[in-house]
Amino acid sequence: MSKAHRGTGVRKEPNHGRGSCPICGKTQVKVLYEKEVDGKKVKVCKVCSAHLKNEAKKAEKAAKKAAAAAAPAAEAAPAAAE
Repeated sequence: MSKAHRGTGVRKEPNHGRGSCPICGKTQVKVLYEKEVDGKKVKVCKVCSAHLKNEAKKAEKAAKKAAAAAAPAAEAAPAAAE
């Protein structure tokens, strides 16, 4: 059977969803992923979307690690003062 509905959302976009990515600057790539960059919602390519998602995960993981390291140190300091 044919897949008649494949890509119907892209066909409705201007220029079939193709344009230039504001982050990497590639031209004539599909810019379908809406992300918030510098307080603005922009459409980016698939590669930049994944890159932004991975950066956010790394930042979240680092924040958790820093919070976990700061909590035991804060608890140990008053105990040593007594």
